[in-house]
Amino acid sequence: MSTQPDTAASTQHLTVRCPFCRTWNRVAAARVSDRPKCGNCARPLLLDRPLAVDDESFQRTITETDVPVLVDFYADWCGPCKMMAPLLDEVAASHQGALLVTKLDTDRAPLTSQQYNVRGIPTTILFRDGREVAREVGAVPKARLEALASK
Repeated sequence: MSTQPDTAASTQHLTVRCPFCRTWNRVAAARVSDRPKCGNCARPLLLDRPLAVDDESFQRTITETDVPVLVDFYADWCGPCKMMAPLLDEVAASHQGALLVTKLDTDRAPLTSQQYNVRGIPTTILFRDGREVAREVGAVPKARLEALASK
């Protein structure tokens, strides 16, 4: 009998950039709830909440992460975006290791927003293997976010 876990999560990884020192880290999805630390600065990666991405880090994050990536395209001044923030926090916390929740400020990352034809905010897009698989535009209830995350 093998002592190796045979779950898909044991072989899946998240590729994320440290928000403190900007070093790229590869984290085993099955270990996300263990509060991983950056391999360079040893500060926590905080993957139980949405991770900020930008024009520079977006593509690598969505293509090199094995689990689905849910991206919240938002702006700080947007009222409906502020209403969605706590819901996205809850989704990130409840799906640790199975889903990576990120947020992209459309004012600070106009290239990525244009590339994915984001015309209204909030827009939430689910990516698998670097490709868009589902999208919601506007503020949606948590049940719709959960449904989006499971596609």
